[in-house]
Amino acid sequence: MDIGHAMIAPLALMGIMGGVFGVLLAIASIVFRVHQDERIGLVRAALPGANCGGCGYPGCDGYASGVVTEGAPVNKCAPGGAKVAAAIAAIMGVDAGAAVPVRAFLRCKGTCEASPRTVNYDGIHDCRSAVTVPGGSPNACPFGCVGMGTCVSVCQFGALSMGEDGLPKVDVSKCVGCGACVENCPKGLFVLVPVTADVIVACASHWKGPAVKSVCSAGCIGCTLCEKKCPKQAITMDHDLAVINQDLCVKCGICAKVCPAKCIKQGEKYVVVEKSA
Repeated sequence: MDIGHAMIAPLALMGIMGGVFGVLLAIASIVFRVHQDERIGLVRAALPGANCGGCGYPGCDGYASGVVTEGAPVNKCAPGGAKVAAAIAAIMGVDAGAAVPVRAFLRCKGTCEASPRTVNYDGIHDCRSAVTVPGGSPNACPFGCVGMGTCVSVCQFGALSMGEDGLPKVDVSKCVGCGACVENCPKGLFVLVPVTADVIVACASHWKGPAVKSVCSAGCIGCTLCEKKCPKQAITMDHDLAVINQDLCVKCGICAKVCPAKCIKQGEKYVVVEKSA
């Protein structure tokens, strides 16, 4: 028997085994197939595709899956707003509910003039990198804005820009409240506030009195005067920092008037006017 004939049997056996395994795999793919709810695709198609993460899920795919499989709220897409929420609610057969839009707000008034830059940092031009280096933050206030524009670089909607005073500026007409700046600010200076918020504390310092004034002329000194004067008890002190409960605030502005440091801002243009198509 020559070599060619000797190889026929093993090759035939391998062919038969391959065919058997192929059939078994085909059967397994049918038996163990994961049936995806078609609504996931419908919800995903209704989303704007920003993948900003503002909903708390890893991108639009994650949020679509969360809505269908986990019962996530249908109105968590900040870029999509009420229109997208209504579309998703229709797909899910639920009420979209009322959601007050939010916008980013910087809790710092430490401009180059108010809080001198005392360090000549020469490392990577990124706020997150600067704070990892001892003394890397140029701002004299340890709670203040680093001012290197990391928030600007992570904003996908062009809502942030660096001002000449050394602080980032929020364009409320473009901000969708995705929270990217909140997540990437190493000092935790950005917060999301309702567009209806009118009185906000623009400071994050937990120092008090002379200690604050030694590094920033615009910082909260923890005097508690705003807390004492608020007629609705909407203000409390968190480690010498005034905090306003927006649910209780009636926008009377008394706190802003009595604040000796003038770090409570009133009258910010946070109300969004819907533009006609």
